[in-house]
Amino acid sequence: MSRFTATLPRWPNAVLLLFISGAMLGLIYLVYQTVEAERQEREQAAFTSDVLEQLVRVHTAALSGETGQRGYLITLDRRYLRSYQEGSEQIEPALERLRSLLSDNATSRQEELLDEIDALSRAKFDEMQSSVLLLEDGRLLDARRQVLTDEGQETMERLNRAIDEMEEIERRILADQRSETARIEGRVLPLLLALITLLLLAILIGSRLVSRAAKAEAEAAQAAAIGEARDRADLLAKELNHRVKNLFAVVLAIVQMSARDKPDAKPVTDAISARIRALLTAHEVSQGELDRELASLEALIETTLAPYRSAKQTAHVEGPEVLLPAKRITPLGLVLHELTTNAVKYGAWAKGGTIDVTWSEQDGMVTLVWREKGITLDGAPDRKGFGSLLMDSAARQFGGSVTRDFTAEGLVVTIELRQNSAQGAIASAMPAA
Repeated sequence: MSRFTATLPRWPNAVLLLFISGAMLGLIYLVYQTVEAERQEREQAAFTSDVLEQLVRVHTAALSGETGQRGYLITLDRRYLRSYQEGSEQIEPALERLRSLLSDNATSRQEELLDEIDALSRAKFDEMQSSVLLLEDGRLLDARRQVLTDEGQETMERLNRAIDEMEEIERRILADQRSETARIEGRVLPLLLALITLLLLAILIGSRLVSRAAKAEAEAAQAAAIGEARDRADLLAKELNHRVKNLFAVVLAIVQMSARDKPDAKPVTDAISARIRALLTAHEVSQGELDRELASLEALIETTLAPYRSAKQTAHVEGPEVLLPAKRITPLGLVLHELTTNAVKYGAWAKGGTIDVTWSEQDGMVTLVWREKGITLDGAPDRKGFGSLLMDSAARQFGGSVTRDFTAEGLVVTIELRQNSAQGAIASAMPAA
């Protein structure tokens, strides 16, 4: 019975790892779908360009033939027949190439237009050939009478309309493909954030499962077995954290590889990579002590500022010891990361200023004030960027609010969140006097 009880906690861990693996496969599928859509767009663009080129050749051939025919008819100068002969030689290869391109990819309307362009082109050259032959036989009046019937002009106008409609259809198909690619690219970032959130939830659930397994084994075993059980639980937790870091590394690699051949997408992938690293930083802070479900607010702030802090980029951090539930550290870490990177790019640290971060706790409510000094602002920006939307979304996740004030002396951000039962947990964690 004891052996069965000892093996029971392994099943939730296996399920958790399977869930994380499924989320990673979903992420890989999203990236693959985006790359595939971009490949199809490139192929469609090349195909449309080829079709348009052949349509231009058909039109040019018909126009050159008509120009040569009319010139010969008016002047009786055989040099004009050179344009007519060039058009006659070009029209057939252009029609064959166009039919070959559209053989497997044409819509029903394109098939109708292709037959119409073929028939009109041949009719046009038959009409021109007839008039040229009449001139060759010395029947000038008959040739001119034939041209004055406007049959050739009407055929040319119908041919131009058919070519214009074919070009419009091809451009519309290409525009639809580009819209589809943009739609797929637009949903990657929200789904990516959703998958990362699911991963973080799985991490928290896994940590609880590991903690419960350790407690169950500790209660069932003797004093010597308790230490072994705790060591095993710590090992499992460290292994899970190691796997999670590897998963974050895989996510970062996939995002960066997706922009390797796309320089235009590099700013977007760099921003995504920075936010993923911020999530990893918040996770490491929340997992600093494996036997506690609380994390230090000061440690989170110091860890977020550390990569950018220097003698020129100074920050003053002050506040009482506050421990927050681990589930609130991750979204709060995202907010602090956005504020820090904005300060480096556009705010106080970009212009030689300094940052003051202070917080206080009263009646279970934590109030954090981020104040940037040493710069002059003209007022709030005209529109909200993605970073602002991300901070608002993170505020809803940790059950608080984020208020931004663009004062004349610099940016002031006030973050409020409820501590809940954290204070009681702090008291229980303190050693007895």
